[in-house]
Amino acid sequence: MQRPKVYIKSWLDNDAIAAWIFLSPALILLGIFVLWPIAYLFYLSFSAGNFTISGTRWVGLRNYLRLVLSPDFWQVIGNTVYFTLATVIPSLVIPLGLAVWLNGAIKLRGVLRTAYFIPSITSLVAVGLGFRWLFQTEGPINALLSTVNIEPIPWLGSTTWAMWVLILLSIWKQLGFNLVVFLAGLQTIPQSRYEAAELDGANPWQQFWHITLPGLRPTLVFATVTTAIFTLRSFEQVYVITGGGPLNSTNLLVYYIYDQAFAQFDFGYAAAAATVLLGVTLVLVYLQLRTWGEES
Repeated sequence: MQRPKVYIKSWLDNDAIAAWIFLSPALILLGIFVLWPIAYLFYLSFSAGNFTISGTRWVGLRNYLRLVLSPDFWQVIGNTVYFTLATVIPSLVIPLGLAVWLNGAIKLRGVLRTAYFIPSITSLVAVGLGFRWLFQTEGPINALLSTVNIEPIPWLGSTTWAMWVLILLSIWKQLGFNLVVFLAGLQTIPQSRYEAAELDGANPWQQFWHITLPGLRPTLVFATVTTAIFTLRSFEQVYVITGGGPLNSTNLLVYYIYDQAFAQFDFGYAAAAATVLLGVTLVLVYLQLRTWGEES
């Protein structure tokens, strides 16, 4: 009897070769612009000196110890947490309500969708300059308040109100993007579910709670993660409007990193703070995916 032939299939077959060829440009760019900078960031966080390898020296955990012992760093962390919570929640609730409203049969729906989306494509620097002008002590906002006998408020000079100017700007900037995301998610929910619920006597609130929210679960995960990342990396509004003041009350973590690196030239310390930001972001995204992403 003829002995059967044994064919050994190589993992490097034609399909695999083609896949690696097509993926290689993206993988090379990913390695150069993402993986290598992250690795170099970790190296800098354990060193002191400038950007060049010859100008750095290994200091171990000294930079992280400085972070833990720095009152300014903990104030910045508190500012960032406060800013993030006060921004993310309205940036999800307001667009969600507007999306449900615009998803119905209302007049000028297309015009309103476009109007709400415009902030998301506007330059954040230009918007920041506009907000700084609006909230000056002698600016239009205080002029409007004076018409109803309210004393001028030093918006940008107050340790209380300056942060809320940044929060308002961030909410306004993120509104259009989340609105479009929620509108797209609403289109995936079958209309027959609402019709069946209406026949069963469900009111609009019950339909929203038991049909709309469960149907928007994947959309809510995406919107929550992207909004949290957008908020944590906030820099332009602080740089343009307040510069971290007054009295460090609006100094957020990304601006703090920038100031330590490019104003104080303390690159190792700034890299340690950036590593903390990266870790916080990864943990936050993981928790959001676990909390929102689990199937009900």
